[in-house]
Amino acid sequence: MNHQKTALITGANKGIGFETARRLGINGFEVLLGSRDGQRGMKAQSVLKTEGLNARFLLLDVTKQDTIDAAASFIEQEYGSLDVLVNNAGISLEKGISPSRLETAVLKETFETNFFGLFAVTRAMIPLLIKSEGGRIVNVSSGLGSLERNSSPESASLLALAYNSSKTAVNAMTVQFAREFKNTPLKINSAAPGYTATDLNGFRGTRTVQQASVVIVRLATLDENGPTGGFFEDTGPVPW
Repeated sequence: MNHQKTALITGANKGIGFETARRLGINGFEVLLGSRDGQRGMKAQSVLKTEGLNARFLLLDVTKQDTIDAAASFIEQEYGSLDVLVNNAGISLEKGISPSRLETAVLKETFETNFFGLFAVTRAMIPLLIKSEGGRIVNVSSGLGSLERNSSPESASLLALAYNSSKTAVNAMTVQFAREFKNTPLKINSAAPGYTATDLNGFRGTRTVQQASVVIVRLATLDENGPTGGFFEDTGPVPW
C-alpha cells in the first residue's frame, strides 16, 4: 500500500477544486482528481504532474452512483484508506431567476448535484476515511447558505433559492455527520470560499481561486485539536 496521504477532490479539473488539489499536492498529498469529464480530468492530471505533484485522475460524477462506487473500490484496492475528502463539485443554474419564478426541475437538478451527490460521495468514502489516522471531510459550501446572513435586513445576498438552499442543506448535513463521528478522529466541516471568479458565476467573482482555496486546505489539514461540525471562511467562523 502507498502510505503517502491521499486526498480526493470532487470537481477537481477546474476552478476552486483544481487549485485545492494543487495546494494539497504542494502539502505532500497524493491528490485524486475527481472529474466527470475524462478529457478534462486527464488534462488537470497532466498539468499537476508537470508541476512535480503526485496527481491522479479518477472518473467521478457525483450524480452517478456507479462512478462513485467504482472510485471508492479503486481507492480501497490501491490505497486501503483515504485521508481527505473535499466535496467541491457543485452547480448553479438560476441565472437571476427569482424564487417565485423558479421551476421545480431546476431546484431538483441543483439539489441532485449539490446535496444528494455530496451525500452519496460522503457515504461511500466514510468507510475509507475512518481507516485513516485522522480523516478530514471538507464540504465546500457558500456564505450564501448562511440563514443569518440571508435573513438580515441589511443583507445583500443574491436571491437564488435553489443554490442558496442547497448550501444551507449541505451545512445541515455537515453538522449531522460531525455529530455521528464526534468521538472519532474524523473531522467534518463546511467551508465558504467567498465570491470567487469561476465559471459558476461567469467569472464575475471578486476573489481568486488561490484565495478561495485557503480555508479549504486549512480545514483539510487540521490537527487533532481542530474543530469539527463548523462553518468557516478564511477570516473565521460563518454564522449559520
